[in-house]
Amino acid sequence: MDLCFTPEQEAFRGEARAFLEDRLAQPRFATIRGRGGPGDEHALFAERWEWEQELGRHGWIGLGWPTEFGGRGATLLEQVVFYEEYARAGGPGRVGIVNEGLIGPTLVHFGDDAQKRRFLPPILAGTELWCQGYSEPNAGSDLANVATRATRDGDQWVITGQKVWTSLAHWAHWCFVVCRTEPASTRHHGLSYVLVAMDQPGIELRPIVQITGTSEFNEVFFDGARAQYDHTVGGEGNGWKVAMGTLAFERGASTLGQQLAFESELQTVTRRAQTNGLATDPAFRQRLADAWLTLRVMRYHALRSLSALEHGNLSRATAIHKLFWANFHRGLGELALDVQGAAGMIADGVPEDADEARYPINLLQRLFLYSRADTIYGGSNQIQRNVVGERALGLPAEPKVV
Repeated sequence: MDLCFTPEQEAFRGEARAFLEDRLAQPRFATIRGRGGPGDEHALFAERWEWEQELGRHGWIGLGWPTEFGGRGATLLEQVVFYEEYARAGGPGRVGIVNEGLIGPTLVHFGDDAQKRRFLPPILAGTELWCQGYSEPNAGSDLANVATRATRDGDQWVITGQKVWTSLAHWAHWCFVVCRTEPASTRHHGLSYVLVAMDQPGIELRPIVQITGTSEFNEVFFDGARAQYDHTVGGEGNGWKVAMGTLAFERGASTLGQQLAFESELQTVTRRAQTNGLATDPAFRQRLADAWLTLRVMRYHALRSLSALEHGNLSRATAIHKLFWANFHRGLGELALDVQGAAGMIADGVPEDADEARYPINLLQRLFLYSRADTIYGGSNQIQRNVVGERALGLPAEPKVV
């Protein structure tokens, strides 16, 4: 593995850095710098949506997509470079992350020509937003237990059921919904992957208020909502294959950008420790050093995994990635709370960098509260350990309870 970037990749870095620094310094975007991350997705949404469209106007959406579909055809390491520079520049949380990272690549790989023509250009332009209709009350980590049903009615589907933990559904124009289209089917058989317009009768949204005080997640109820039959990606009955393809796109080049965001959070914790005297406490200094070292290990592990992936080798080491970062970030949240001392335990105890008067938690408190979910969403620790054991190490499957 070569940990150095080529001159061409460094030139690409310079292009990305110049664009980001120039645009984020402009008055219309300066206020969103560093906003909209985990637990802060509600912040300055209209401004961040305009930022998404600014990225689209200048060709910074769909970097890794093939050029024939409007992308740049960037290599995996070029995408890593962009995400690193984005995090360094304090780029705001992307309102189009589901667009570019999930549904876009899925349509490129599984969509038919008509679906690509209809949906890819608005994604690249940042003008249409998407959400993901996977999880249900009885189908969270066990996606094959999906109960939402779609019944054929001429050239349309009629959809009935419930989805939950649907990120940003209250802002989305479209949802890709995994639903059961074969009535007698069970498990991963008889599922289809259907594109559903959100602005129609028969869809009800109920926000889920979290301990951060925000509600970027929603329950979504379908009661006779309709979708076009030709908006079935991959064809009827192939929903499981397409859904697994979407999940495969979820963890890629953006992982290094994520780690730089973690590094920024650690710097904030360290600055607080320096100002309140905790940085001189040997035990707390050791915790800060351990966090810094873990981030270095995480970076090298990600580079090793991505380098192998770029050469067509699916390394078993990638199986531990979600488990690795989720546990680290949850621990960083605990560090963020501890650095504030007793005042960090109350909502208005350290108000100097509070977000909003209506819910005066500061950035470090929000980091603690939000990171409690890291080891649950995107595959709980328990599920991730099964993945490592069964798929990476080849151990016997966990016994099924009958």
